[in-house]
Amino acid sequence: MTLIETLAAVKPGSALAEAMEKRAEILRLSEAAHDAVLAPRNPGGLSHGLRAALAARMARQNGNEVLARHYDGLVERAAEDATALLAQPGTNVNDTRTAEIVRHADRLTVAPREATRGNIEALRSAGISDPDIVRLSELAAFVNYQVRVIAGLKLIGARQ
Repeated sequence: MTLIETLAAVKPGSALAEAMEKRAEILRLSEAAHDAVLAPRNPGGLSHGLRAALAARMARQNGNEVLARHYDGLVERAAEDATALLAQPGTNVNDTRTAEIVRHADRLTVAPREATRGNIEALRSAGISDPDIVRLSELAAFVNYQVRVIAGLKLIGARQ
């Protein structure tokens, strides 16, 4: 089973599991996207631990504690103590660069329509490169996609 199927508690042999088998390629691509945004070979200026902590934070902001715990496990494996606290929404950050990254990740999760060109300029002013801004956006897009797919599958599974 894929991570999405596991976290959505898709029961083997259920009608939902059978439907998911027909969408195996989408699930495979979702797993590949997970690996690409969370643990790329070249993480750029967003370490694996930072990515995992932000992902856990986003999952919590969306009310998916099970997914957040998955990402907490990745935070632990990364062994980057400085990033672990970022997994909790409401954590204060003193470092300007990290604070701007967290602020943008929160915005993309909680109020994505409020993201503006000015926010991108604020990221650049905090020393975040354009490739890292793209990486951050990809991470936010993926985690928020994942949350929604899991929620949808749970709803479908509950009706069976």
